[in-house]
Amino acid sequence: MDEKLTKDIQQWLDTPAEERDLEQGALYLLKLSCNAIMHRNITANLKRHAADIEYQLRKYLGYRLQSVTHAEVLEMQAQVNAIVEKNHLDMPTKTKADKKKANDEFKKGKRTDHDALPQEIQALYEENLPLIQKMRALHAKLVVLSTANTTCPDSERYPFLKELIELDKRYHANWKAYDSYGKEAAE
Repeated sequence: MDEKLTKDIQQWLDTPAEERDLEQGALYLLKLSCNAIMHRNITANLKRHAADIEYQLRKYLGYRLQSVTHAEVLEMQAQVNAIVEKNHLDMPTKTKADKKKANDEFKKGKRTDHDALPQEIQALYEENLPLIQKMRALHAKLVVLSTANTTCPDSERYPFLKELIELDKRYHANWKAYDSYGKEAAE
């Protein structure tokens, strides 16, 4: 697929309607549809067919972006699978005992000098438990939206994948800042 054509069409559609080069839009439509008769009819009265050109180009752009999005979602899904494995997000915590055990496991990462740390560094530690819980909730949603059992469109999975990846980055950045605080001065 011609990525440049896709970007050109996106740019044409992002241009305000009154500033669009309708002849160029009709040419993009000809490239996509290969329908010379339709192109001839449209170019006979461009202003009259401006809405048709926009509609058709949006339709074709949707198809073109869908395949790009699918590849991107597959890549993100692989990244999320690694995050799930690394953070053990697939382990359910259903009972109170399981939740207490998970909380105790989390507290094992607490520094002995935690109370002496500045408030903003302590806050990083405190923020991580809700982050990991939110990551587990997002993972559960993604399991429900599994593409193996349904025909869930990538557009539904994408926001959850993106959010989980961003939460993981924040989670690990918090731990890194928390764990390394004061150690760079000691070195």
